Amino acid sequence: MHKVTLIPGDGIGPEITQVVIEVFDKLKAPISWEMVDAGAKAIKKYGTPLPEVVLESIKRNKVALKGPITTPVGEGFRSVNVTLREKLNLYANLRPVKSLPGINNKFEKIDLVIIRENTECLYKGIEYSIDESTSCAVRVITRAASEKIAKYAFDYARRHDRKKVTAVHKANIQKLTDGLFLQSIRNISNNYPEVEYEEKIVDNMSMQLVLNPEKYDVIVCPNLYGDILSDLAAGLIGGLGLAPGANIGDEIAVFEAVHGSAPDIAGKGIANPIALLRSSVMLLEYLEEYQLAKKLEFAIEKAVEDKNILTPDLKGKGTTESLKNKIISMLDL
Repeated sequence: MHKVTLIPGDGIGPEITQVVIEVFDKLKAPISWEMVDAGAKAIKKYGTPLPEVVLESIKRNKVALKGPITTPVGEGFRSVNVTLREKLNLYANLRPVKSLPGINNKFEKIDLVIIRENTECLYKGIEYSIDESTSCAVRVITRAASEKIAKYAFDYARRHDRKKVTAVHKANIQKLTDGLFLQSIRNISNNYPEVEYEEKIVDNMSMQLVLNPEKYDVIVCPNLYGDILSDLAAGLIGGLGLAPGANIGDEIAVFEAVHGSAPDIAGKGIANPIALLRSSVMLLEYLEEYQLAKKLEFAIEKAVEDKNILTPDLKGKGTTESLKNKIISMLDL
């Protein structure tokens, strides 16, 4: 039995994490959930969005599934997601982007992975005001973190029989920071002669993903570029409601959907649980429950063929409940 920390989160988080619980029950997955609160509910209870009890639970169990947590824009507390990644040294943000049958007819064969350095860049949150009219942010790139994410990306390519790694940068402008990132990736690439290596400037990469996403395999980026490109890539397969993610460290992993907490639709019964379910497939693979992972992945792929049960974000008229029930019914096939 695997003990897994479960963080329901804010907005639609409790609704879609409940779907995962019910689907895992049907799967008879050997998972025991330890539920803890972070985000808005934790502020009311503990006075902080990320109480120590959450960190203690994740450190103890080594694996967590997290629902989306609201981050205030321009004020309020720092992102819980960013803080978790830093405190637990979850240096690799893994975001697979894979088409689902029939969801998006324009691109039917997308199967790429964006690997994002997760602990530095502008997400360090080092900002200061020079005067009332001028503010500055400090971008931090280190050789150690860059080489570590490079090694993770090339190891991932080798382990999953991926043929190419593309490094994304803006070293033509950010010559010191992105220059160091590129130097680090190049150094590591020399140890993987069987994996093709290329480099793309981030603005060109954005265009190439829109025009020719099928040409890309593993994409490795500094923090900010990876965040932006993974949302762009999610749009190519039908939206953030389909995009899974994981934050991986040397000993700890936290799995989450890429999308936010969507407070505008919370409680309406129309939240799409697929992104979190696909993240749960990744969780099962991480725990080496490969057969269960394949079974759940197959059920999701078969379920979305029924347009009648899809949620509104997928241009359907279904509900969270109808989508959940269809996926559960497909587990018996």
